[in-house]
This record gives sequence, C-alpha cells and structure tokens, in this order.
Amino acid sequence: MYGHQAVLLSEVLSYLDPQPGRRYVDATFGAGGHTRALLEATAPDGTVLALDMDESALERGRQSMASFGSRLVLEKANFKDIASVAQARGFSEVDGILADIGVSSMMLDDPARGFSFMREGPLDMRMDTAQALTASDILNTYGEKEIADILYLNGEERRSRPIARSIVRSRPLSTTLDLVRAVARVLGSPRHGKIHPATRTFQALRITVNGELDSLQQFLNLAPSCLRPGGRLAVITFHSLEDRIVKNAFRSSVFPGKPLTKKVVTGTPEEIQANSRARSAKLRVWEKNHGN
Repeated sequence: MYGHQAVLLSEVLSYLDPQPGRRYVDATFGAGGHTRALLEATAPDGTVLALDMDESALERGRQSMASFGSRLVLEKANFKDIASVAQARGFSEVDGILADIGVSSMMLDDPARGFSFMREGPLDMRMDTAQALTASDILNTYGEKEIADILYLNGEERRSRPIARSIVRSRPLSTTLDLVRAVARVLGSPRHGKIHPATRTFQALRITVNGELDSLQQFLNLAPSCLRPGGRLAVITFHSLEDRIVKNAFRSSVFPGKPLTKKVVTGTPEEIQANSRARSAKLRVWEKNHGN
C-alpha cells in the first residue's frame, strides 16, 4: 500500500507464528504492512492492537483497513506507553508484540515532515505533530556544545564539533537543505555510492526531537508484562544505538525468557535489492518463559 514494503516481513511472521484467534500488538503501525499481514494470518478471529504517534498514519489505516472491522484496534500513542494502552484496550497477555523502530517510509517521503535530507522541507522532524519541540528549535537556539553532543551521542558523528560550529554560523536555518549545506561545508558534497554526509546529523536530530532512545528503553522495560507465557517480542532496528539497547535488554533480568535470535537477522540480498530501506534493518526476537 502506498508503495510501502514492510521490512523483514517473512522473518517477522516466521518468528511470531500468527495463527487464527491469536492476539498481537504492532507497537509502531506506520504504513501498516506488518499489521495487515498479522491480520490476514490470524483470520478469521485474530486481533491486532496497532499504535502510532502519527495521526495521519492512523487515518490512512482506518480507511485502507476498514474491511478488518473490529479485529483491528488503532490507537494514537507512543509505544513507550504500551502497557497502559494494552490494558485499557483489553490486550493484556497477548501472543506477540512487534516494534519496527524509527521513522516510517511515509514520513521520509513527505517533504513537509522534514525527515529527509533528499527533499527540501521545514526543519520539523516531529513524529507527533502535536508536540512542541522541532529540529528548528534545536538548530537555531541550542548552544554549539549542546548541538555537538547531540550529533555525537545520537548520531555517532565523529565530526560533531565542526559540524555544530558550521550550523551555528549558518543561522538562521529554515529548511532541510539549509542543514545539508551546513554539513557539506565540513564533510563535503554527497558522492555516488557513499553514505550521504548528512545521514548521521539528520538521525541525531530526529532521535533527539522524538526522544526515541528513551522511548525504546521504556518500551522494552514494559513489553514483557504484556505477553502471555510463551509469547514473543520482535524488534526491528535500523542503527547500532537502537540495536545495542535491544540486545542488552534481551539479556537483562527484566526479560525472564530467552532470545530466539542468536545472531541478528538481516534482510536477504533479494529483499535489499527490492527495498533499499531493508539494507540497515536488524531483527531480534525474544520469547517469554512459559512459566512466567
């Protein structure tokens, strides 16, 4: 739908093993590809609770998935609030939970959202447009050291200090391409076949604006309590900061169970060729103890 391809879909379905009558939570609805597949596999009576902070994504889902009726419950919420939302919606002790972390393809493709360094748009980057903080606020009002710390900690950008200096000297920044130019003054222009030089800067700002790493940690702390014994949690990440948090959580005492993925699961060459966004996707799956 909308040209969207859900990443690692066959691997997710293999691990979550959806069957008729089972109940699932898709903690990051996005374009709905994973949710649709779960609903189709659990027909005629399986149910899915799908969460998303983006009202526009939910509205598209209400329209495109109306045929599933009451089997699909859509809720505007941050996935860090999974426990309270699941309880309120009658989805306690579900069979499986999926979280596909990061910005959705629809947000990236919409210049007005300001997530992409490939398209000119406002410096927004909010997943929930009702919140106050934007990327523009950070870039135009934060101190040089604060910006450098953000780029280093949330983007793993080694040239964070000179980039922060370039950003401050380029103020006021109004559009995404203003930011790209500020980065290019330090790292140079994009080169064919190479990672775009603004990638880590945009990642760092998006993570900061949306509090993504803190939300991921809170989600992981609460998700096990929402699963039935033997239930499974599948998490797809897109960069090393997220994957490290998931890997450490699955090994912690909060998770009374076992990781089912000894090594991280990545896309096949065929999927990566068909969907470039699968190139950096990493899947880890955990199973709750049958006695807990």
